[in-house]
Amino acid sequence: MDEESKYEAVTSRDSRFDGEFFFAVVTTGIYCRPSCPAVTPKRENVRFYPTAAAAQGNGFRACRRCRPDAVPGSADWNARADVVGRAMRMIGDGIVDREGVPGLAGRLGYSTRQVQRQLTGELGAGPVALARAQRAHTARVLLQTTGLPVTEIAFASGFASVRQFNDTIRQIYARTPSLLRTESREARTRTGPALAAGIPLRLAYRGAYAAAEVFDLLADEAVPRVEEVAGERGARTYRRTLRLPYGTGIAAVDETPHPGWLDARIHLTDLRDLTTAVQRLRRLFDLDADPYAVDERLGADPALAPLVAARPGLRSPGAADPDEFAVRALVGRAAAAGLVAAYGKLLDQPCGALTHVFPEPGALTGAEDPALRALAVALADGVVHLGPGADRDEAERALKALPGVTARTAALIQMRALGDPDVAPDGGEGTAGAARWRPWRSYAVRHLWTAGRRP
Repeated sequence: MDEESKYEAVTSRDSRFDGEFFFAVVTTGIYCRPSCPAVTPKRENVRFYPTAAAAQGNGFRACRRCRPDAVPGSADWNARADVVGRAMRMIGDGIVDREGVPGLAGRLGYSTRQVQRQLTGELGAGPVALARAQRAHTARVLLQTTGLPVTEIAFASGFASVRQFNDTIRQIYARTPSLLRTESREARTRTGPALAAGIPLRLAYRGAYAAAEVFDLLADEAVPRVEEVAGERGARTYRRTLRLPYGTGIAAVDETPHPGWLDARIHLTDLRDLTTAVQRLRRLFDLDADPYAVDERLGADPALAPLVAARPGLRSPGAADPDEFAVRALVGRAAAAGLVAAYGKLLDQPCGALTHVFPEPGALTGAEDPALRALAVALADGVVHLGPGADRDEAERALKALPGVTARTAALIQMRALGDPDVAPDGGEGTAGAARWRPWRSYAVRHLWTAGRRP
């Protein structure tokens, strides 16, 4: 989009572009999402930025009406397989907070200078600024939804010091942390730091969201002790355990969608894992997808048009733990339940039917099944890397080189564990229409499978 097209989107308050770009108003010093309900500013006073971090870096603070920091992420970061796309996925997973820019660059295979140059050139902000914007959003969520002490929130959000935390909140939100908290009705109703019910969150998405089909899939795949789906169809809750960098967690997501978000709750043993846990849920539920682009492309195919019309906003779910999904795709649900019983880590505080975390690859390297053993060793040693910044082509080659991993299994792992939106049916190109479905072949497969058809 050129700037005139972007301004038209702002004028019409088009929510389709929330998260795809941001606009700032020089006369007010505020930046907004395109659908902001405020009076549309004059064109000469508007500046456009590809990320919230870029707007913040140019001195603009977040709008209090539209909360531009809370929009869905750009669908580009899931679709793109280049360095910028991989870097954005890793920043979202908290790599910069945990390992710094050198850690991010090392995982990408580039120098810190090259990573800084590419991100700044395309997004208007470097990795530090992008991570800083993400930390500020995490801090705002904790301030407004919990009764935790401000000092604890500062370090849980990833800030290196309370002073850095205070300065950032003032700059981005034009409020002190205490004032930001008192303005929130949710925070005032909480009486202390104990969060027995978890941290309440709204997981934003754009466009239509076919929640029932996502929850149907998760219910069919649920592995006992690790996952469960409870309730009647249309009002179900999905719960699962999470292995996270600093500890473990339990997440719950409600099926009933609100206009633009899903309700969720996350209980963590270490609050520093909040950003990572949220991003993993977003990937699992495919919340950063662009259903407008997907449905437009697939709806133009005569074979898929009736399916797209019947299920607008159908998502291609990812995985909360890529390594876990790879193992499950290889061995199947029943065998995966056995692995949890034999090798899974028991939670310090089990919650109902959720008692274990799925075994990490290192615990499965002695498995009797030679195919499982080979996959576990490859994952544990880094021969196969499925993390958020993985090179998808390299991962595909490494997977197909393992004994027992068929083209279909490799394709399923690509689609789900790697979140690749453009995986050919059964890992091949022969299906009629597959070429016309690009770059959304994974969604086409999901439509066919949901309709009971095999590509």
